[in-house]
Amino acid sequence: MNNNKSKMDNAADRFWDRYIKFIQKQGVKGGACRWYVKRVEQYTQAYPDQKLLTHTPELVIRFLENEGRNTQLKDWQFIQTLDAIQKLFIMIDAPCLDKVDWAHWRSFAHTLPQSHATLAREVSVPREPGKTDKDALAMVRRDYASFLTALVAEIRQRHYSIRTEQVYELWVCRFILFNNANNPEQLGATEVVSFLQHLAVNRNVAASTQNQALNALVFFYRHAIKQPLNDLGDFSRAKRPKRLPVVLTQNEVNGLLNQIKGIHHLMVSLLYGAGLRLMDCVRLRIQDVNFEYREILVRDGKGQKDRVVPLPERTMRPLIEHLKGVRLLHQEDLDNGFGMVYLPNALARKYPNAAKEWHWQYVFPSTRLSVDPSA
Repeated sequence: MNNNKSKMDNAADRFWDRYIKFIQKQGVKGGACRWYVKRVEQYTQAYPDQKLLTHTPELVIRFLENEGRNTQLKDWQFIQTLDAIQKLFIMIDAPCLDKVDWAHWRSFAHTLPQSHATLAREVSVPREPGKTDKDALAMVRRDYASFLTALVAEIRQRHYSIRTEQVYELWVCRFILFNNANNPEQLGATEVVSFLQHLAVNRNVAASTQNQALNALVFFYRHAIKQPLNDLGDFSRAKRPKRLPVVLTQNEVNGLLNQIKGIHHLMVSLLYGAGLRLMDCVRLRIQDVNFEYREILVRDGKGQKDRVVPLPERTMRPLIEHLKGVRLLHQEDLDNGFGMVYLPNALARKYPNAAKEWHWQYVFPSTRLSVDPSA
């Protein structure tokens, strides 16, 4: 009996020695090797009765989903776990290796920041810098936080997108910094014109970029400071070049799609087949996909407009299969006390339980758990 146990221990030692040599050849450095071994041990201990060569993609995904919902696990630790398991399957040439969408898990391995466009927002001071932050823009944000708070409040009262909010706030900070961080109430049309000319002449920005800065400053002075700018007159404008659009052929599109795997393939297929913008796809909710009418309702798209687009025929079945997995994941989150999503337009206050309902969930949820969806 002891002899058999000794043989098993020796075989295990040889296996881990082989694994360490393999990951070292793959570029894993020094002390990180033992952490790779620890990550793989955690994975194998989750399925003690199954040999590695018989593992299915479902087993790998289930383990990664559970790890992704571990709020104590930092992003880099999750990525290390993912890499350790992938290298294990490469070493043993496991059949399930190519059936797991490793790129998807790696690209979505980061916890979403509070400023992410898919998360909820409350009217508050935008992005307060840290005390040790010596960046010039951070200084402007600290010194003129009251003006920026007013700007954000005006933007959100009009339900502008998070992207517009971020860009407008950034242009206002750059404008103040360009004018030696002087109080914006003491600046006016002359300084705005000088800044816009600087962008066109010295920075050589595109016409759309200059117009974006102009719109941000006009909005800031009219609504946040309540000092509308006078006629700005003539100033150097960036030229808008006339270019012919570049359109891919069907064969080129098929070639591109063939290089993308897993969930990313499904998302890109929807972008192309339904004419969705990137954030349209990322923010898509279960209730917005109508399989019976074969259409997708895009809510609050660019320009705060709703629109209906066709649901591509070839994405129907993959999308149905994908949603089956999302539903199981949502149920697991609910069982663990999570499963809430951001609700727009104060619906969370009107319907306290709606954030957990299935039809409000995202079609493409994050692989990492957000502890407070309203943050």
